[in-house]
Amino acid sequence: MMKSKITVIGGGSWGTSLANILAENGHLTRIYARDKSVVDSINEKNINHKYFPEIKLHEDLKAVNDFKKAVSEAEVIVISVPTHAAEKVCSELKKYTAEKTLIVSTAKGIEEENFKVNSEIIKDAGFKNVVVLSGPTHAEEVIKKLPTAIVSASRNKENAEKVQDLFMSPYFRVYTNPDLIGVELGGAVKNVIALASGICDGLDFGDNTRAALITRALMEMGRFVDYHGGKKMTLAGLSGMGDLVVTCTSMHSRNRRFGIEIGKGKSIAEAKDRVKQVVEGVKTTRAIYKWLEKENLELEMPITYQVYNVLFNDKDPYQAVDQLMLRSKKHEMEAVVDKSLWNI
Repeated sequence: MMKSKITVIGGGSWGTSLANILAENGHLTRIYARDKSVVDSINEKNINHKYFPEIKLHEDLKAVNDFKKAVSEAEVIVISVPTHAAEKVCSELKKYTAEKTLIVSTAKGIEEENFKVNSEIIKDAGFKNVVVLSGPTHAEEVIKKLPTAIVSASRNKENAEKVQDLFMSPYFRVYTNPDLIGVELGGAVKNVIALASGICDGLDFGDNTRAALITRALMEMGRFVDYHGGKKMTLAGLSGMGDLVVTCTSMHSRNRRFGIEIGKGKSIAEAKDRVKQVVEGVKTTRAIYKWLEKENLELEMPITYQVYNVLFNDKDPYQAVDQLMLRSKKHEMEAVVDKSLWNI
């Protein structure tokens, strides 16, 4: 495979981990970071002192602080910034990059005002070739080369497979999926569920609670994805169930850690101060709630509603859980219940 010139925009933990894989795979890889100290640390010591102070990065990985220099010659650009920053980054990117450039999106969120996922933000900026990289992937484990699997999603088979080839390694397995919207929405909504999981942990609930939450969340996510034209079956894969499991159970998950603080009675500001990283689930919860209210849909998303009320309406978390448990009686899976199956 020919080696590519690749720029990763974002010097955080995930951007650094992905850039390191690309450099290991022999690609000419640069990280663009706003923090000059991160750039200097990578170039002088092969270390991102801010996120992985004890991990040596590949010796060929370089960092730059000049945006134009970073992107103008890149054949592939990986955007690794939070969803709320994506539009601004794409606007700058458009000044120096051709519309045919392959853009890889790695954020998991939904833009609040216009209810756009990241691929839509990128396409609306004028870029035609967009691939989404998503799945159960904690940067803290990827940087240590622990076995990981992820999805390269695009409607364009050639683009999805190109990204698959760029990132595939002995410890980083990449699958392709044409269900772009299903993969993106799965990755975004699972952050809301991770907040709920953390809240339950903060309340000292147990494994039964978490298992019930994850399973019912999968049904909730399925209704949401189906409404937007995605495939429910996508949620049985890495960007659905896989991402749910890892983010609802691991202390690497910033959304879960944030939820734990909320469950313990902390305010949003106090919880953010404890986590000290961007918590995408907070904005995603508000984005989905606002969209549901605006569209006035009878789309059942009880977990999302309760998380919103706990975060933004000061609802007592115990009361939120009680209301989830005491909802009207239902079949487990309405779509598969056939009256003829009952032994009446």
